[in-house]
Amino acid sequence: MTTIRHILFDADGVLQGFPDGFYHAAEQLLGAQTREILTLASERERLLLAGDDDFLPVLADVLREYGVEVPAADLYAAVWQNIEPVPASLDLVRGLREAGYGVHLGTNQVRRRADHMKATLPYDDLFDVSLYSCDLGVAKPDPAFFLKAATRIGAPPAEVLFIDDHSLNVEGARSTGMAAVHWRVQEGHDVLLEQLAVHGVAPAVRGG
Repeated sequence: MTTIRHILFDADGVLQGFPDGFYHAAEQLLGAQTREILTLASERERLLLAGDDDFLPVLADVLREYGVEVPAADLYAAVWQNIEPVPASLDLVRGLREAGYGVHLGTNQVRRRADHMKATLPYDDLFDVSLYSCDLGVAKPDPAFFLKAATRIGAPPAEVLFIDDHSLNVEGARSTGMAAVHWRVQEGHDVLLEQLAVHGVAPAVRGG
């Protein structure tokens, strides 16, 4: 078995989440149509993940289709920019780095949200390499995302372990020869540590 030397982390659902859930903050603005509107907006957002097009006009179009007069910028700030890093996940990243692993970010993001994350979250300092789909020009689960990620990391895919909360993304990584773990933060970090151990990966013991 090839030795894992690098860990590639997804962002949403692994490193960060939405306080009280994705829909909660929008309910005050959208009411009973919240889930329907956000589902459609998210579907259209996926079409922009591999480029530089702005999501805000797309979101504004969705709101107009539903006859909602809430400014798109207000909804966007309340939902998409309402990001809360998970302290235990960040501690795990630090522990893996202290154990000698390369630690990297691999996330699907439109340009607007990627720029917000870069400006407001500690990922540039936390990770060795940060890989956003809008920068790579390709989005997960396309195997090309993972091949480009491995190239940027500077390692063969077999030396990289990927963690993501979507099974299709995990399958995309595995198709390139990467090891991959399907995990979401709600499962608890003890579960993730057990899955990492299966691949011979363990963070440094911190504190004490």
